[in-house]
This record gives sequence, structure tokens and C-alpha cells, in this order.
Amino acid sequence: MAVILPDLKLLLDTIHQSQSITDDELDVVRLAYDFADRAHSGQTRISGEPYFTHPFHAAMILAEMAMSPDIIAAALLHDVPEESAVTIDQLKNEFGADIAFMVEGVTKVGKVKYRGVERYLENLRKMFVAMAVDLRVIIIRFADRLDNLSTLQVHVPEKAKRIALESLEIYAPIANRLGMGEFKARIEDAAFQYAMPEEYNWVTTVAKQQRTSEEKYLRRVQKQLTAALVENDLTKVTVQGRVKSLYSLYLKLLRFDRDIEKIHDVVALRIVVPTVSDCYRALGVVHQLYKPMAGRIKDYIAQPKPNGYQSLHSTVFTEDQHVVEVQIRTVEMDRQSEYGVAAHWDYDENKKRQNFRAAKEMDWVRELAEWSKEIAENQAQMERLSVDVLKDRIFVFTPRGDVIDLPSGSTPVDFAYAIHSDIGNKCSRAYVNEIQVSLDQSLKNGDIVEVLVDKNRKGPNPDWLQFVKSSHARDHIRAASRAKREGFLRKLVK
Repeated sequence: MAVILPDLKLLLDTIHQSQSITDDELDVVRLAYDFADRAHSGQTRISGEPYFTHPFHAAMILAEMAMSPDIIAAALLHDVPEESAVTIDQLKNEFGADIAFMVEGVTKVGKVKYRGVERYLENLRKMFVAMAVDLRVIIIRFADRLDNLSTLQVHVPEKAKRIALESLEIYAPIANRLGMGEFKARIEDAAFQYAMPEEYNWVTTVAKQQRTSEEKYLRRVQKQLTAALVENDLTKVTVQGRVKSLYSLYLKLLRFDRDIEKIHDVVALRIVVPTVSDCYRALGVVHQLYKPMAGRIKDYIAQPKPNGYQSLHSTVFTEDQHVVEVQIRTVEMDRQSEYGVAAHWDYDENKKRQNFRAAKEMDWVRELAEWSKEIAENQAQMERLSVDVLKDRIFVFTPRGDVIDLPSGSTPVDFAYAIHSDIGNKCSRAYVNEIQVSLDQSLKNGDIVEVLVDKNRKGPNPDWLQFVKSSHARDHIRAASRAKREGFLRKLVK
């Protein structure tokens, strides 16, 4: 990766290109650049580069995302307290309480390193609390981590692997939960080759030939589809090709017996249009041109994912029966899919800072601080929380259309407990997409799930522990079984 040396003009130009902002509003970035440059003067990274290249690169990443000048300034300053004699109080005097608060938050999150499960969980707890207090801290931390991953080649293999594993097991899943697809994919691909070099080499080899042939074919379909959209008066439209990231492809290959022929979205087409109504019009054009695959049309616009993701998805057969996935979304949805909650940090018309709108809609973010405080001393509970929050998620619906967010592989019993503990304890039958299924049936994204209860049921079946996936369901089943045993023993004593 080519190293871009610190250049204030380049940073300011990047900010201007990504957002509408006056020159005066960039004064805080100029001041932070000069301050951090002086603070890191004479310092070098392990690679031999000037140390200031690191906070500069982090700031550039955020500038490309159209983050506010205050966030970019905090990124420039984020290592100053750790790597120089400058204190947080001095930063507060120079740049104000808000920027100093962000810098201090990034410093605190970065202090715990990946050294086994105990510190791993403590790092998670700190990340959770930082998210709940101020998501800007996590966004800066992601940019910091992404740049650090670009220099893993200079570390000894053991350290490079530790940093890469921490990135895959903590940073990428949290980025995913925050809807930050761009960060997630970049972190995963940068870490993959150092965390699992053998698997990386295998996937690279498997994907190379497939990607080349698919990309060539995709360009032809892209041209054909663009012409059809324009003919139907969808002139303000872009049709882009998308290649699945290597790590994401690796995980999917594991689910499909390592057979790449079974995976239909190694490459995909993304249609970006101005309005929501244009999304549905474009879907109609796609289906006029190509036959849709049954059961593979997903409307995440009408029913967004809990992390804010919105798009229309359809897998279609092209003229020669080639299978292509098509995603359709607005410009705003496209930005949301890449940057998640970060897409909502912007300025109002009076140029006053706004809070994250998306964070207000994400209940799990608001609950993290309270959960983390309550279970900070209980490692087992913290581990269960981390597994539930970070593992792959599925999104299913109640018959009324409410979205329920569950761990991948969840069953109707997990769904029942997510609705209410009483429904979980007394659930007796389940219907998925109006078809009765067993209680241990694995649910899939987009399933409509209904559970029926038996009011006379005394409690859950302990055998359910063999297939439930959520810690919430597991804890309730164990508690009910324990209470039942204790009641039985009390009767024996009497």
C-alpha cells in the first residue's frame, strides 16, 4: 500500500470534495494538523515512517466519509496524549471540551490489548460503553484500526496475527452491527491474510478465476441493464458492479461446503437511483428484463434491518440462465449501507452539530452501557453478551411486521423468548411463512414467524437447550429448570 505523506492541502481538498463546507469551518482542522504535527515531531512508526502519517491517514479516512471537522480534528489528535507530554487538559484548553472528550475516549478504548479471553472481554466492555456514550469515539477508533492494519507487514508474525484476530473478532462485527459495511469489509480483508494465512491463500486462489469470468460477464449485463433503465425514463441512475470481499466470501464458502459454484453473489449489480419510488420502478424494469429466482426477492426498504440497512434485493436469471444478484437503493441508502450510523453525522442548515439520528433508533446501542455496567464483574455473562451482540445476525418478522434481531441459526424458541419470557416458556407450536415447523427449525433472514402458546404448560422443555442459540433463551430455560428442581426438592423435604 502506497504511503501518502501528511499534506494539509490534500486533507482540506478531500473534505471540500466530500461535503459542502466553508473555508472558515476548517480552521479547527488546520489547528489540529499543526498541533499534532509538532507533538509527534521526531517520532517514527515501526515501519520507519514519520509517526504523524498514522493520525493523518486516520483523518483522511474520515474526511472521505464526510465526517465533521471536529471529528477529523480529533482523529488528527487522537494519539497526542499517548505519544507526547501533552495532556487531555491541555487539549481541552486548545480545542474545547468536545474534541478533548473524543480524544480521551479513543485513548481509553485503545489501552486494553488482545491477551486472552479476560482482556478480550474487557476490551469489548469498553467498546460497548464508548458506543453508548458517544459513537464518534468508535468511528475514530475504526479509522485508527484500519490504518494500523495497513502496516501489519512490519510486525513479527505473532503480533500481526494478534492484531488481525482482534480486528476480526471485535472491530469488524461491531462495524457490522452499526451498519458500517465499508469499514467492516475493509477491516476484514486487511486482517484476513494475517489472521488466517492458509485460508486466505486458498480463498484467493479459488476466487481469482471465478471473479475474472464473473466480472467480464457482469460488464455486459451492466450495459444491457443501464440501457433498459434509461429507456424506461430512469435517466438519473448509476449501475455499479460489486465484488464480494474475500473474507465475506470465505465465510460463505464454509456454509456452502466450500463450493463456489453454489454462491450467486461473488459479484453483484447495484442500482442507485434518486428516490424510493424509483427503486420500485427499477425493480420492475429488472424483472421485465430478467426472470427473478423464486424466494430471492427481499424488500429491506419496507422492512429495514435493525442496523438501518435499506435496499431491494433480487436474484435473477439473465438471458443465458446466468445467476446475478441485483441490489437497488437510493443515494442516501447507499451511503447508509457503507457508513451506517456514521452516515448520519452531519450539519443542519444552520451549521450546528447534530447527534446521530440512527443511534436513537438502535435500542441495542442504548442498552449496552447499562448491560456492561451491570455485568462488568461477571465474566460468564459478559462472554454471553459479546457472543450474542457480535455473532452473525438474522432478521425475521412477526405477523404484524415487527423486526426481530436474532443470532444466526436461531429457532422459533429463540424468537419466542425475544418476544417475551412467558411466550418462550409456554410456546408449543411454530409457523414459519404460514407453514407449521418444529421448534428446532433454523430460521432464515426474512422469515415471518408466529408461535402459539399452551397456557397450561408448566415451563420450557430442558431439551430446548440443545438447539437454542441466544443467551437470552438459554438463561430463561436454565432458570426455569432450576426453579422446577428446587420446587421438587422442597416438596421432598416436606
